[in-house]
Amino acid sequence: MNQGIGLFGFVLLAGLFGGGPAFAQFDGALPAAAQPPLREESQPLTVADPRTRAKVHTELGALYFQGGNPAAAIDHLGQALEIDSSYFQALSVRGLVYASLKEFAKADRDFAEALAQAPNDPEVNNNYGWFLCETGKQREAIAHFDRALRDPLYETPDLALTNAGNCLVKLGDADQAMNYYLQAVRVSRTGAVAARLGLAGLIHKRGNSGEARVYLNEALRMMEPPTAEALWLGIRIERKLGDRAAESGFAAQLRSRYPTSNEYQEFLKGKFE
Repeated sequence: MNQGIGLFGFVLLAGLFGGGPAFAQFDGALPAAAQPPLREESQPLTVADPRTRAKVHTELGALYFQGGNPAAAIDHLGQALEIDSSYFQALSVRGLVYASLKEFAKADRDFAEALAQAPNDPEVNNNYGWFLCETGKQREAIAHFDRALRDPLYETPDLALTNAGNCLVKLGDADQAMNYYLQAVRVSRTGAVAARLGLAGLIHKRGNSGEARVYLNEALRMMEPPTAEALWLGIRIERKLGDRAAESGFAAQLRSRYPTSNEYQEFLKGKFE
């Protein structure tokens, strides 16, 4: 990435807010395979350069956030900012952590400060756009995604494109959402799983379940395990296409993997449309 932590950027497989869209995508955490470090917390960092120390603490904070330990994440991100208060990447990541804890005022303050320091940084704008979209400010969010996309050096534009698509779906603008999703598929280096899933859902709603199946199957090939959202969409697509065997296969997976999910409850209620 053009600034900050090069390892950042990942696909979160469930919205951090309970009702948020699956595959919320943002810049600010490490790949899913990464695990929190084994270093003893009492052992001090020995790197002398303040910016490098702040960077390391931010990486550790992101690791703990990804590993499900927001308290440790906030501690490390706070240390990063004590070392280097101008390290806006730490503010951006801490904003995401606070958002996950539903401490929205704190998240907003961190994002505002990060943007004050780096108003055109694509990763900060993508993260803040995601936060705005999840808190009901979709129109404002789109402006930040578009600002992120204006940076020609932005290394993961598919994240902002997919987030913009998700936001536009919330606004009921399916045409524009599809445009963003299609752009994400074109520019992604990693397959744009979330964008393909979004396209599958929109195309299915428009009545072209055969094409929707293509996008869904492409997403499923890159997804392990499949999400409840993807399985539920598979059930509805195959039901529309009349493939009862495929429908039953998706239903069996949804029941065994996610028996308490909202998607499975919708299945039990027979709410296929």
